[in-house]
Amino acid sequence: RTALAAVATAALLGLTACGGGDAELSGADEPLRVGASPVPHAEILRFIDEELADDAGLELEIVEFTDYVQPNVALDDGSLDANYFQTVPYLEEQEANAGYDFTALEPVHIEPLGLYSETLTDVADLPDGATVAIPNDPTNAARALRLLEANDLLTLADTGDAAPTALDVQDNPKDLEIQEVEAAQLPRSLADVDAAVINGNYAIDADLNPAEDALLLEEAEGNPNANLVVVRSGDEDDERIGLLEELLHSDEVRQFIEDTYSGAVLPAF
Repeated sequence: RTALAAVATAALLGLTACGGGDAELSGADEPLRVGASPVPHAEILRFIDEELADDAGLELEIVEFTDYVQPNVALDDGSLDANYFQTVPYLEEQEANAGYDFTALEPVHIEPLGLYSETLTDVADLPDGATVAIPNDPTNAARALRLLEANDLLTLADTGDAAPTALDVQDNPKDLEIQEVEAAQLPRSLADVDAAVINGNYAIDADLNPAEDALLLEEAEGNPNANLVVVRSGDEDDERIGLLEELLHSDEVRQFIEDTYSGAVLPAF
C-alpha cells in the first residue's frame, strides 16, 4: 500500500505511469493517494494504514516526497488526492506564487523548528561572525529568523504582515552570516556551518532529536505552524478524506505521536 519515492521526481514519474492526473482518482472506490514527507508524516500515515484503516474502510496509498515543492505540484495536477507535509503559512505562500486552489484541513501536529550545531553545545558559545544556515523558502526562512530574534541573536525590522527575510535584519550584534540552504539539505550543511536552523521533520530524519539536540527550539504553545492535510478545493467533501481526517485526529494517533517522538513532534488537536 505504500509507494516510496527516493526523490520527488521519481514519485511523480511513477504516478504518471499509473495514470497520474486522471480526474477519476477522486472516486470513492479508488485508494486515497496521499503525498507526505517521510518523517513524521508518512510514518503517521503508515500507522493509520496498518492499525486503523481497515476497520474504518479506508484504503491508503502513501507516496513519499523528499522536498517541499513537488507534493503541491502533484496535488494540483491530480497525481495525488491529498498531501500531508505543510503548514498554513507555507501553503498561503505557495498559493500566492503558483496560483493553487487548495483547502487546508484541521491541524494535526507541530514540529518545532530548531537550531542545531555539530560543534557547539550551548547557543551562548556561538562565536562572533558565525555562519548560520536557514531554510531558503520564504515561510521557513521567516520562522528561522524569528527564532533567532526570540533568542536575542538578532533584531528584525517591522515588516507588518509580510514575512521577514535576511534583508530585514536590523541589528546583528554577533555579526552572524545568514546562509540560505534548501530545507532538505540543512542537516547535511551542519558540517560546513557553525549552526543551522532545521525543520523538525528533516531533523528527525537525520537522527537529531529536537527535544534533546536543539540549541534553540520554537515554542509549541500558540505556534501557527501546525502541519495538516491539504486537498484541492472542493475535495474536502470526499468521503475518503473525511475518514482520513477522523483517523488523523483520533486518540490512537495522538498516542502514537506522543509515544514515538518523545516531544519532537507534538499533537495539535
